Amino acid sequence: MRVAVLSSGGKDSAAAWWWARCRGWTVDSLVTVCISGEDSPMFQLPGTALVERQATLAGLPWVAVDATGETPQDIEALEAALKGRTIDGVVSGALRSDYQKSRLERMCERLGLQSWTPLWHQSGKHHLKGMIEHGFEIMITSVSAEGLDERWLGHVLTEESFDELERLAMKHRFHVEGEGGEYETLVLTGPHLQGRLEVEWTAVWDGRRGHLEFQ
Repeated sequence: MRVAVLSSGGKDSAAAWWWARCRGWTVDSLVTVCISGEDSPMFQLPGTALVERQATLAGLPWVAVDATGETPQDIEALEAALKGRTIDGVVSGALRSDYQKSRLERMCERLGLQSWTPLWHQSGKHHLKGMIEHGFEIMITSVSAEGLDERWLGHVLTEESFDELERLAMKHRFHVEGEGGEYETLVLTGPHLQGRLEVEWTAVWDGRRGHLEFQ
């Protein structure tokens, strides 16, 4: 199989990318939807431009897709970018969002491609804990949930801090894997990369939520 990996640079797309590699598939490219607007119900915003540097570390082409974040322009832009590529399908890190999964599947159907979502309905706790145990360095790039303060911005998860994150998730009733947008991530290194991503950033915190601005 020859596939494009839909990548935000975060943990779920990194896990999906690794899954494809473990199956022996050829990764044609990393494809990132870069949102120019302030929000998107479909795609991650913080740190997505850094996928280009992840692609360089892996020796892969990077396909940047410009979109406003509005529906249906976002998926139309992605579809146009994929139309000319010689691939069998698209691999994505969708975990629980029926909205995300169904839109990707309909797009792939129109293009005559397959859509793979290898993380679908996995346990968020075991999925994330397993990534940490396998050497993925997962940095938190934004927080927007009660219980997550500015200390978490720029933090790279360890087994110990994941335990703390799990306790906070139980106490404040948010998804430990961040599936509800409680936090976003950037993967600095892992078994799917050759080398480590070095980044510089400034934390922006408004007292309730925050994000990293990368240099």
